[in-house]
Amino acid sequence: MLLTTLAGSLPKPPWLAKPESLWAPWLLPPETLAEGRRDAVLIALKDQEAAGIDIVTDGEQSRQHFVHGFLEGIEGIDFDRRVTIGIRADRYKAEVPTVTGPLARRGPIHVEEVRWARAHTERRLKFTIPGPMTIVDTLADAHYRDRPRLAFAFARIINEEARELVAAGLDVLQLDEPAFNVYMADVASWGIEALHRAVEGLDCTTAVHICYGYGIKANIDWKRTLGDEWRQYEQTFPLLAKSRIDQVSLECASSRVPLALLALLAGKDVLAGCIDVATNTVETPEEVAATIRRVLPFVPPERLFPCTNCGMVPLPRSVARAKLRALAAGARLVRAELGGS
Repeated sequence: MLLTTLAGSLPKPPWLAKPESLWAPWLLPPETLAEGRRDAVLIALKDQEAAGIDIVTDGEQSRQHFVHGFLEGIEGIDFDRRVTIGIRADRYKAEVPTVTGPLARRGPIHVEEVRWARAHTERRLKFTIPGPMTIVDTLADAHYRDRPRLAFAFARIINEEARELVAAGLDVLQLDEPAFNVYMADVASWGIEALHRAVEGLDCTTAVHICYGYGIKANIDWKRTLGDEWRQYEQTFPLLAKSRIDQVSLECASSRVPLALLALLAGKDVLAGCIDVATNTVETPEEVAATIRRVLPFVPPERLFPCTNCGMVPLPRSVARAKLRALAAGARLVRAELGGS
């Protein structure tokens, strides 16, 4: 019980990409980039193992961006036709590629990355892919011109990819859906069904990550508009509780999510963020343990997975490593109190 994991990303080595930056450009030439990314995955795995993390990821070391890294392997998306649009309900601007034709995988996108990670760790392995709604919200559409139709096209592609990832040794597939925090009506009308189509028939644990944990200005400014309690989850938790997704990941550290809302996720595993990724301050094990204890009245320990709030790619590597150690140590403290090992 209380097995630890992380939301996905870890900082990249400074020789691979610009440190402490989202959308960071690669610093290696094309002829050595693939090898450099594989080396970075090895470092990410060993950092997690050394910290005591139970369910590890590749740290998203092979992707420049959590959405666009997946889109690069899909036919029908023109990266030369970039436009600047407002995303997440115009919360901020981003330069995005354009859908110009029918979508299709050119071939396996992340399979070799999963095989590489699987070959170099004996721990349970998680891999993250952007969810259909978040993908739709992070590009321009000049072909389908219908968000649900486009989302279901991506769900089909995600499912094709995910089946191969599971065959390559994946234990947990996590779909990242920060858009679930924005488009509440769409979550109900087609977002959950798009998730279902994406995970249909998969023989692995499935998770959805729905928080807005990055400490960028747009997120901080938006959270200030939510008041003393971030109750948007009250609309999505009941829908997710009825869904076929196994796990739900969200921020609990330094957040204003009323933890009593977690009871709405009864029957699901909860990946409770016990590490604030919006600050360089490193939590103590006791602070992590305190967050876990605050969650326990609403989530049984066998369903609780202490986690990071969100990805850690914008943090200094030394800070990220220290936060991982604190996460594992805090979980051990509470596990011991509950009589576990």
